[in-house]
Amino acid sequence: MFSNEAGLGSAPIAAAAAKTDHPSRQGYINMTGTFFDTLVICTLTGLAIAASGMLGQAAPDGRALSGAALTIAAFETGMGGLGRLVVTVSVALFAFSTLLGWEYYGEKCLEYLCGGSRLNAAYRAVYAVMIFLGALIAMDAVWYLSDTVNGLMAFPNLICLLVLSGVAARECDDFERRFVRAKRHKRGGA
Repeated sequence: MFSNEAGLGSAPIAAAAAKTDHPSRQGYINMTGTFFDTLVICTLTGLAIAASGMLGQAAPDGRALSGAALTIAAFETGMGGLGRLVVTVSVALFAFSTLLGWEYYGEKCLEYLCGGSRLNAAYRAVYAVMIFLGALIAMDAVWYLSDTVNGLMAFPNLICLLVLSGVAARECDDFERRFVRAKRHKRGGA
């Protein structure tokens, strides 16, 4: 779920802010993010790890390499010291953009649930404290908490996706009819 958030329902919060002539157009644009993140970035990372021979290797503390340490070791195998820099910069940018994105999502949800933005300053303060606390507590605890909270958030969203699937299908059909077929017809295609 943390790779691309498919099914979680958070990415549509940002997509809803887009100025577009049809909601399906923005939906298709958002789907490309899932494609590139999962099928391109994650596949290439997995191939780099598999090809490096680092999978199953031990860290200095004797435990098997995993997570970012495994990825760094794999990229260092192929790129030397530059591999560590590439992974470190990528993780830092991912972490920073994730913090900004989730802050935005939280603000928009608060505005929707409480009407208006009068609580945004308090939310930002609590969010900043949680970032600080997240840096202090054990990484396993951070992941368990975020997995649990995201699972709780995904469950009602997946139910809503099922309930609203007919609406989404009608919007996609409308987009196909109004834009895609019209464009094909204009070019002289079928």
